[in-house]
Amino acid sequence: MPASQPFTVACDGGLIKSTNSLALLRTPGFATKLKNFEVGTEGGYRRVSGFTRFGEDNATNPNSTNPILGLAVYADGVIACSGDGIFFSQDGISWMQLNKASVANSGDNYSTFNARSNNARTGQGQCHFDIYEGTSDYGEILIVDGANKPFYFKMTGTGALDTRTFYAEEITVSGTISPTVGTIHDKHYVVAGDNDNKNVIYYSGVNDITNFSAGTAGNIALEDAVIGLKSFRNELFIFCKNSIHKLVSINDASNIAIVPVTDNVGCLDGHSIQEIAGDLIFLAPDGFRTVAGTSRIGDIELSSISKQIQPLVQKIANKVNTFTISSVVIGDRSQYRLFYSDSSADTTATSRGIIGTLRPGSTANPTAGFQWSETLGIQAPAITAGFNSLGLEQYFHGDFEGRVFLHDNGNSFNGANVVAEYQTPDIDYGDLGTLKTLHFIKMSFGPEGRVQPTLRVRFNYDDPNHPQPDDYLLASIPPPSLLGDALFGEGVFGASEKPLVRQQIQGSGHSNFFKLRSDDIRTPYTINGFFIDYIPSGRR
Repeated sequence: MPASQPFTVACDGGLIKSTNSLALLRTPGFATKLKNFEVGTEGGYRRVSGFTRFGEDNATNPNSTNPILGLAVYADGVIACSGDGIFFSQDGISWMQLNKASVANSGDNYSTFNARSNNARTGQGQCHFDIYEGTSDYGEILIVDGANKPFYFKMTGTGALDTRTFYAEEITVSGTISPTVGTIHDKHYVVAGDNDNKNVIYYSGVNDITNFSAGTAGNIALEDAVIGLKSFRNELFIFCKNSIHKLVSINDASNIAIVPVTDNVGCLDGHSIQEIAGDLIFLAPDGFRTVAGTSRIGDIELSSISKQIQPLVQKIANKVNTFTISSVVIGDRSQYRLFYSDSSADTTATSRGIIGTLRPGSTANPTAGFQWSETLGIQAPAITAGFNSLGLEQYFHGDFEGRVFLHDNGNSFNGANVVAEYQTPDIDYGDLGTLKTLHFIKMSFGPEGRVQPTLRVRFNYDDPNHPQPDDYLLASIPPPSLLGDALFGEGVFGASEKPLVRQQIQGSGHSNFFKLRSDDIRTPYTINGFFIDYIPSGRR
């Protein structure tokens, strides 16, 4: 009888959708399915955390069931745009309306501000936020939505809300100009994307962000519709529908100019633009791209970073006008998240997203770059990350039903199960022509609590005419009891931090894939890799 043979796979590389099944035989560490998993910062594939209501059991919506159109971490709470209003809350239970009639320069106390009439944001669209740090306690918030004049808000004071001072006003750019995008750049507030002036950018006076008629204010027309703006490395990048430009020398009236970066690549949605790890990422017609300054002064490199998932990204690009796009960066994980939802067709259960984790090269996957996965069940037409006044980074997202959630929090999707799936490519163990009988598999996990996923094995590319074994419910995997972190009754003292779970397997074939699935509200876990013991037999 032939001796058994070992085969080891490290989970690395992320989701891959853009290569054929035979090529994948040589990359067993990649995943052909990676739903509700993320690529871990230390390698492996981690089931995503959940989300919970902001305000827990006593949570309320900012504005009934009107969709959340924008969110921003501000002061010691969060600002939410919903319906025709803008609201602030510290706890997710009580919401204070901010879009009040114009306030005098001296500001209002709490009671006076609340008593002022509302200044409705009629037809408010998806909102874009910027914060001008200035000299105030929390900075000055600026909001554009494509349907109304830009909105300005500032809060001062560090005690209870009823001891603070509030400032609010609409900003006149020029007539009834209603920008869709904006950014703070070199002491100016720069806006663009007005429906009737899509190709014009407007900038405020120096250190005078609400004054667009100052001597140092102005506007410049381009030949392409502006989709997004981002201040980056002392330069202002202008993302247009079919091109990208830079605004240079904004504080030098004699030399201010628009410099083309490329006329061949555009941006599909301004809400996809984020800064991550010293680079800019955005959604282009041909996938996700980055903008980076090269070693040559003034030179710019545009790199495509999503070739592994090109078919998936192309589906988004083809229907981008039907989706509400939002994105966020999870800084401590070097992670970019983009969510896309169709308000007329999607339910929370069918809303999707893409997670890209920036990873260094490894032995199994020597090329450094983004590794990708998918989410299903997180509806996030608005999402934000930011540091609050206590210096804590917080993440929020909102849905089409007007609810605000703590993003990346808890073990469930607001009480619903997290359905997570990881599937390997077909593995031929180095020789597709040889029949193999699987003996057992040992899987390395990093459990964050007690978990129990299910293992499926399918032979010969899931051939329906080939006998296939039943699914295996793995033994319950407890977390190790670590000093300071252990929960009584949950962990096991002396257990490995990354336990190996052994499972006997039945069946044989020329190749096979493994699928791990969980459908529960248990804690997240990481799949680090696995070891297979198999017995080769004759060539057939």
